Amino acid sequence: MNEAFIYDHVRTPRGRGRADGALHEITPIQLTTQTLVALRDRSELDTSLVEDVIMGCVMPIGEQGCNIARVAALQAGYAQTVAGFQLNRFCASGLEAVNLAAARVMAGELDAAVGGGVECMSRVAIASDGGACYSDPQSNWQTWYIPQGIGADMIATQDGYSREDVDAFAMQSQLRAGQATAAGYFKGSLTPVRDITGEVVLDQDEAIRPNTGMADLAKLKPAFASLGEQSGFDGVMLLRYPETERIQHVHTGGNSSSIVDGAAAVLIGNREFGERAGLTPRARIRAFVSIGSEPAIMLTGPAAATRKALRKAGMQVGDIDLFEVNEAFASVVMRFMNEMGVPHDKVNVNGGAIAMGHPLGATGAMILGTVLDELERRNLSTGLITLCAAAGMATATIIERV
Repeated sequence: MNEAFIYDHVRTPRGRGRADGALHEITPIQLTTQTLVALRDRSELDTSLVEDVIMGCVMPIGEQGCNIARVAALQAGYAQTVAGFQLNRFCASGLEAVNLAAARVMAGELDAAVGGGVECMSRVAIASDGGACYSDPQSNWQTWYIPQGIGADMIATQDGYSREDVDAFAMQSQLRAGQATAAGYFKGSLTPVRDITGEVVLDQDEAIRPNTGMADLAKLKPAFASLGEQSGFDGVMLLRYPETERIQHVHTGGNSSSIVDGAAAVLIGNREFGERAGLTPRARIRAFVSIGSEPAIMLTGPAAATRKALRKAGMQVGDIDLFEVNEAFASVVMRFMNEMGVPHDKVNVNGGAIAMGHPLGATGAMILGTVLDELERRNLSTGLITLCAAAGMATATIIERV
């Protein structure tokens, strides 16, 4: 079995996923193309050595459809021999793309590939693909479909997290992200996004609010209370969990992940590729898994995925120096830390998606790069990245510096 190494990674800043967001004018194909160009130019990469580009995308329709990975690779000037395809494992898509690239390198099918993701949420809205997951009553009944925010509130109810608890977690995410940005921790991996005239439209994450305080967060109304109560989803959840009397709705727009635009790319290859390309590996991928988990709450899989990845790597949780757990909602990460016995000072040390945003198809690749950069900055060795995903799934990856 070959080893799969991470040679480089790059991401765009995250832009607010609204019509007035800085990246709204940038199309998904432009955003993906600019990311691939940056990855190539940073490493002076001979793209003929790359054999595939795999991009995660959760809404692969309209402007994000038509195999955006292959088209962006061509538009970025990669060799025409570089294939490409996009995949969808919901919120874990970007990490799944990296894992698939690594698996194919390990299997000897490929010498090198790019894995990453893109999501322009200001232009292609959540649920715009109109799949059965959202709209088919028979599927909803059989799969216990309940909107994710209500699942996050159910986690908080089960674990006893108060509104103040989840707000305090969110405030810490904002503080950490603001401090990391001010210290320049993200600069080495960020590529500025430019418009068609070549002018920079965004060069740092746009959604961070580093001065957010508890009083600010307390003013926000629960985001999922009316949906749960008036649309009947609370009743469905309580049917699934009859031991719970009532769901406490504590999540708001301030302690949930922000809607943003963004893209990321990670260069994966075997040792021979690195020698031919004149590149030094930064880390190896030790293990990766994707699992199914309980579909009603939908968000409980990261701990189980982490345990499985650790078993595959022959490691214990104490062997991991830093964790990146996607902040889909505050309670998701809080449950992970409690269940795994991991202190907060090892988890999302530079903030997470509550502060910076969650560009669905790209986040997994982004936070893999974030933890690698931080391992290098602190001279640590191992990192674990995990995300929950819709329909009750989770993905986890373990990396080790070389």
